[in-house]
Amino acid sequence: MTRFTVNDRPVQYRMDPDTPLLWALRDASNLTGTKYGCGTGDCGACTVDIDGEAIRSCQITIAQAEGRFVTTIEALSPDRSNPVQQAFVADNVPQCGFCTPGMIMAASVLLKKNRDPSDAQISAAITNLCRCGCYPRIHEAIKRAARILRGDEQVAAAPPPGITPQDAARAVPALRAP
Repeated sequence: MTRFTVNDRPVQYRMDPDTPLLWALRDASNLTGTKYGCGTGDCGACTVDIDGEAIRSCQITIAQAEGRFVTTIEALSPDRSNPVQQAFVADNVPQCGFCTPGMIMAASVLLKKNRDPSDAQISAAITNLCRCGCYPRIHEAIKRAARILRGDEQVAAAPPPGITPQDAARAVPALRAP
């Protein structure tokens, strides 16, 4: 049985220790913000924060996560008040939105370490793929998020989702426990 912390809550999974973290998060914990994209670690749709590092969750097993702290997109802010989320909305980054959670997680990790990243530093840290080609807006949103974090800028809040994850599980039949 593997034990670690997900979104500040201790968890233990009764799954094969070789199970990719991605599937434990999505299937066992119903944290579906972490997306399956390629399964090879190339696209970054499954990026999570593990002990302050942006990690592709399809490339780490739950055994390798033992004793570590995992943060998913759901824990950044339930009301979308995280500066990276705010900046992505303000700069109209999401198009299809599939890569967005992984991109936001990678950007969040970068900005914890560097509150004033250059374009080269952003490019080096954000290796996620965006099929819509929003890279210029992604760079601008990350720079805006850095300004927000430094207190140099404010943006109007993105609207809250209107439903908590717990209520969503009750309202969506596919998410209800049998």
